[in-house]
Amino acid sequence: MRFLSPSTLQEALEAKAEHPGAVPITGGTDVMVELNFDKRRPDLLLDLTRVAELGRWEADGEGRTRLGAAVPYSRIIAELPALAPGLAKASRTVASPQIRNRGTVGGNLGGASPAGDALPPLLATDALVELASVRGTRTVRARDYFLSFRTTARRDDELITAVVLPAPAGPQHFAKIGTRNAMVIAVTSFALALDTRGRTVGTGIGSAGPTPLRAEAAEDFLAGEIDWDSPAPLPEAAVRRFGELVAAAARPIDDQRGSAAYRRHALSVMARRTLTWSITDYRKEAACA
Repeated sequence: MRFLSPSTLQEALEAKAEHPGAVPITGGTDVMVELNFDKRRPDLLLDLTRVAELGRWEADGEGRTRLGAAVPYSRIIAELPALAPGLAKASRTVASPQIRNRGTVGGNLGGASPAGDALPPLLATDALVELASVRGTRTVRARDYFLSFRTTARRDDELITAVVLPAPAGPQHFAKIGTRNAMVIAVTSFALALDTRGRTVGTGIGSAGPTPLRAEAAEDFLAGEIDWDSPAPLPEAAVRRFGELVAAAARPIDDQRGSAAYRRHALSVMARRTLTWSITDYRKEAACA
């Protein structure tokens, strides 16, 4: 196995163009596990840890945040709770402190596991995935990035360089079900984001389908149920219906972590809980406005 370690983004893009099959590695929290268990044996590893551009984040003049693909979860938790609240909450649930110091959103996107904790918040907030190659840079909506199981819109000569997060325009929440609180792969997870300016709802479902999923019917239903001008607690029937629509959007399977029926039930519960938290937050914000 060969190993390349570029020091600039341009060098990394040139290396990826010359070796499209090279496997990028930064935190190594997924790739090294696969190597250690002999599940993957690539000819070439492309080490991106020296590429400083990937480890930065910045806010633009319009409130959006460009998060470099190699910024670890621990920094997202410490530095971005106001700019990316949903993603920061999801980052707190990732494995152990050691893994959070190494793992990255770029790694979650690269592996494209439907159980990736960072992925539902990206769907819920309609984030953009930035992909770069020697041919140029393009962005793909997170909602269009996942094509099928561990298959994405990234081309062989492209690297994931960043995600672009819109400015939060309302409450964002994340919930996850696992067999314990740490060092666990999600049985299923759910993210909810309210855009109180655009009066829209975003959702993200994790570990309940071949890819991370949205619950579009649930989004449309909830957007029509919320009184955006004067937020009030929703009727119990509306909250329950929202949970049912989220569960119906899932495409789970039975596996060693849980049954399909349990995943649907858990999603319904998490959807109701995050909705209650979000409406409570929205009422507090409206009262202080």
